[in-house]
Amino acid sequence: MSHTNRLAHESSPYLLQHAHNPVDWYAWGDEALDRAKRENKLLLISIGYSACHWCHVMERESFESEETAAIMNELFVCIKVDREERPDVDQVYMNAVQLISGHGGWPLNCFALPDGRPVYGGTYYRPEQWREILRSLADLHAKEPEKVLRYAEQLTKGVRQSEWVEAAPDSASFTLAELEAIYKPWQAHFDRSEGGMNRAPKFPLPNNYQFMLRYWKASGDATALDQVRLTLDKMAFGGIYDQVGGGFARYSTDSLWKVPHFEKMLYDNGQLLELYAEAYQATGDPLYAQVVRETAGFVARELTSPEGAFYSALDADSEGEEGKYYVWSKEELESILGDGFPLFRDAYNINSIGFWEEGNYIPLRKRRDAELAADHGMGEAELRSRLEAAKAMLLPIREKRIHPGLDDKTLISWNALMAKGYVAAYRALGDPAYLDAAVRNLGFLLAAGRRPDGGLFRTYKAGPGDQSDHGDRFDRRGRFSINGFLEDYAFMAEALAALYQATFQERWLSAARELIEYAIAHFRDPVSGLFYFTSDLDKPLVARKMEIMDNVTPASNSSMAKALFAVGTCFGEQSWLDMAAAMLNQVKEEMPAYASGYSNWGMLALNLAAPFHEVVITGPDAEARRREIAGHYLPNTLMAGSASPGSLPLLADRFAADRTAIYVCRDRTCKLPVATAAEALALLQAG
Repeated sequence: MSHTNRLAHESSPYLLQHAHNPVDWYAWGDEALDRAKRENKLLLISIGYSACHWCHVMERESFESEETAAIMNELFVCIKVDREERPDVDQVYMNAVQLISGHGGWPLNCFALPDGRPVYGGTYYRPEQWREILRSLADLHAKEPEKVLRYAEQLTKGVRQSEWVEAAPDSASFTLAELEAIYKPWQAHFDRSEGGMNRAPKFPLPNNYQFMLRYWKASGDATALDQVRLTLDKMAFGGIYDQVGGGFARYSTDSLWKVPHFEKMLYDNGQLLELYAEAYQATGDPLYAQVVRETAGFVARELTSPEGAFYSALDADSEGEEGKYYVWSKEELESILGDGFPLFRDAYNINSIGFWEEGNYIPLRKRRDAELAADHGMGEAELRSRLEAAKAMLLPIREKRIHPGLDDKTLISWNALMAKGYVAAYRALGDPAYLDAAVRNLGFLLAAGRRPDGGLFRTYKAGPGDQSDHGDRFDRRGRFSINGFLEDYAFMAEALAALYQATFQERWLSAARELIEYAIAHFRDPVSGLFYFTSDLDKPLVARKMEIMDNVTPASNSSMAKALFAVGTCFGEQSWLDMAAAMLNQVKEEMPAYASGYSNWGMLALNLAAPFHEVVITGPDAEARRREIAGHYLPNTLMAGSASPGSLPLLADRFAADRTAIYVCRDRTCKLPVATAAEALALLQAG
């Protein structure tokens, strides 16, 4: 390769993709900012991620161009940022671009003063647009620096104020009537034909539907369950779901869930695994169990490292074409499947419905097994067996194709989402392999991913890496680097609390407590009661942001509030319960206007508005009773227990070595203990 820049020393797959551009890229850090100050040049901060299709397009068109790179190198100090490694940097400059243009996306290209204050930015630019912007901004900075400074001051002020939250005056409380007032207006945005919301593109947004499931369970409002089932059915049948190999793409480009943006993200699949597992518990629908098994299989096969860590993503592109790895021609399917092709064709719509482009088809479903089996004169069991056999023939053929690029870094927050999904799958289906995957993953992250002060690193990359000054930690398998962000602590604490409830092993809960204590010490704002996204140990950016609104992943503040509630309940930490309620109160007034952006908060609100139970199981058969209860959908319930005395306050004075007892408690008051899971479930049903 004729060019090699500084990014060759990085571990991020996205940064390494740009290591041989003719652009003189820097990674984010003091070296780039110091040079910009020394030479009085604007920063060009280009942000993306490895699976981003349009990031690849702009790289090919502009960043690999000798002509364009020469302009960039002469006029700017150019910084490349992996938004997944540095979401703090991405938040600041995404916020700036949204203030400028009203929208954002990736690639994100933002220009800033040498001290980092943003001046101007946008997303994807065509080559001629890009070169014009480069020249005009550099010219403006050279000839009218005062004007550029005014832009930066105004824009930075907007970035700093955009999520400023003051202390809420009232104590937090929620009723089901108030939650109804949040849910009802949301219904106007439902797509009642194809599921999801009535727009395109369509993103899965799992925490939206987890809230709706919980709202249905608490309120009895069947419209919420209906919308969840419609959406989950349509996604499971659509092209957004990999019908051959399992797992979900990031979003659907249309309103039918047909044509995906083919990248597969770990965070989507972890959350969707949890959602479908809970939906199976709630409904018993075998379709949802199938999705759980296939998605878990995909993650185990394609996104799991030898250490038990989870990789971040699979690219949308292979051989330079989006989706090429996943689509099929009719001739190819006929050749592989032979006599099995007609059934596969009818089941997965290798026809005008599934046709995509250039003679290729996206396998997708339209009918349930019962209807399809009846049309083909066979039972459902035979139908499923034959379709599984067909997929078993196709998958190894597909795996011989050139694979999409793998982003093989491990992000602690996304790993926690996946581990939590595996725990939910274990609770729903009882397969110990799912629990083993969660235990192995979280055990590895806790053992190797902690900083010397007890905090968390952000990212792990297998292999020796490259020793740098980022505070990295190397273990024998690879490199941990970058100080953890709030989402790393919040998602890990929630996953560890879930794992405790699936194992009754207190070490997981103790680890969650330690991480929460660390987050309170280093992230919490005492004025608002909310948490900053970055630690007080991190070098400040131009703004210290708070992540409040839920999106494709839960907001780190809503997740931390839920972790405070769950772990605080287990340890009897009333101050943590009060802290969680106060955080929820900060967003209460905003929730009715935009329920989708506060759905993870809404799940915490349901814990306060509807009866919340602790189920405490003690005695020699505690684990057996736990398994019997855990398969049921019990969203407003926390489980604790032990086959030995245990140390949690919830277990105090409730253990007897000669009998197993189940206590159903509410507001720290327990009913008389019962001996069987059926009796406990009846008490929970009675409220």
